[in-house]
Amino acid sequence: MLDIKLIREDTDKVAEALKRRGTDFLSDLKKLDALDNERRNSLQHSENLKNRKKKLSAEVGRLKKEGADAESQMEEVKSINLEIVEWDAKVAESEIQIREILLHIPNIPDPSIPDGLDESGNEELRVIGERPAFDFEPKNHVELAEGLDMLDLKRAAKIAGSRFAVYKNDGARLLRALINFMLDVQCDENGYQELYPPFLVNKESMTATGQLPKFEEDLFVMRDDDLYLIPTAEVPVTNYHRNETLADGDLPIKYTAYTPCFRREAGSYGKDTQGLIRQHQFDKVELVKFVEPENADTELELLVADAESILKKLGLHYRVVVLCAGDIGFSATKTYDLEVWLPAQGCFREISSCSSFGDYQSRRGNIRFKRKTGKPEWICTLNGSGLAAGRLFVALLENYQRADGSVAIPPALRPYLKNREVFEI
Repeated sequence: MLDIKLIREDTDKVAEALKRRGTDFLSDLKKLDALDNERRNSLQHSENLKNRKKKLSAEVGRLKKEGADAESQMEEVKSINLEIVEWDAKVAESEIQIREILLHIPNIPDPSIPDGLDESGNEELRVIGERPAFDFEPKNHVELAEGLDMLDLKRAAKIAGSRFAVYKNDGARLLRALINFMLDVQCDENGYQELYPPFLVNKESMTATGQLPKFEEDLFVMRDDDLYLIPTAEVPVTNYHRNETLADGDLPIKYTAYTPCFRREAGSYGKDTQGLIRQHQFDKVELVKFVEPENADTELELLVADAESILKKLGLHYRVVVLCAGDIGFSATKTYDLEVWLPAQGCFREISSCSSFGDYQSRRGNIRFKRKTGKPEWICTLNGSGLAAGRLFVALLENYQRADGSVAIPPALRPYLKNREVFEI
C-alpha cells in the first residue's frame, strides 16, 4: 500500500511514476488527496471539540467544588459529545474510503527498471551455462515422463479436471527429491529458516500481500469458510509477522518454505494447456526476506543468487531478466525473473520470479521494525521462488534426456535418489 503522505506531497509525481505501468491513476490519486483533506479536516474538528470538552470538564469540576451552578457547562459538554461522535464517524468513513482506493493502486516501479508495457520491454542481464546439444530430435517433458511411467495426466483429468497432474513412481520420487534438495540448499548453505505454513489463509493475509482485492478471480476460495487456498507460500510466510514489530538486531530474517500452490489461472485459457507448465495445483519452494530499507537492493541481489544456486548445482542453462515497469507484479517495485532453457520448446521459460516490494506489503500487513534508537519503521519485504518444482521437473527431463528416452540424473540430485544415475524404461 502506498504512503498517503507521499501522494499528498506530490500527487502528479506519483501519478507519473505509476503511469510507467501502462495505466493512468491520476484520478484515483486526486480522489485520495481530496478524501485525505476531508479526513484531516474532520479530525481537526474532532480534536478542537475534545480540547473544548476537556476545558469545560475542568471548569465543571471547579464550579461543583465551589458549590456554584455548572448546569450550562454540563449541557455544553453533552452537546459537544454528540458533535465528537459525528466528526469521528466522518474520520472513520474517510479512512475506510481511503484504504479501499489504496488497496487497488499498485506499487511504484523502481526508477532503475526499464520502461515497457509488457514482456517485450524486459531486459536480459546474463546467460549462464551451455545450451545442451542433441544429435536427435528432443522430446518434450510429457512424452518423456509418460514413456518412463512418471506422469499420468489422463487420470488426473478424471480425478479433478484439466490442468492437474498425477506424478507416479519415479516421477513422484523425483518431485519429492527436488523439493528436499532445494530446501536443504536454502537452509544448510544459504542460511534460511524453514517454515511449514498453512495452505489455507484468511482474507487479511491475502490482502496484506496484495492478492486481494485485485486478484480475487485467480484464487480458490472455500465455500463455507472465509479462507483461501494459497497461490504461493509468499502469503502465509509474509503474514507470519503481520501486526508485529521486529527487532533491528534480528534482521535480515530469511525464511524458506515448501507448499503446494493453487491458482485458477483465470484468463489464461489456451496458454500452456499441455503438460506441467501451467497447472491449477503445483509445488514450489519459496524464499521470503524481511530487511531494512537501506539494504533492500543488496538483499534482492542476494535473493536472486540464492535462487540461481539451485540451477547452477543442477547444471541447467538459464538466463536472468529484469522486468520492465509494465510487466512487474501488482505489489512489486522491482523484479528479476530466472528463465530456464527448455529444449523441446526451444526457448527460455520462467522458473523463478524474485521481487522487492519496498514497504508496500508491510504497510498493508502492519509489519514494522525498531532500531536501537528511534520510532518503529516500516520493514521491506522480498520474496522469490527457489524454485518452482514442477517446472524444474520439466527442465531436468528435457535437458538430461537421451536418445533412447532415458533421462540422466545430475550428480547433485543423486543422493536424494539412492545414488541412481539414470531414469530408464
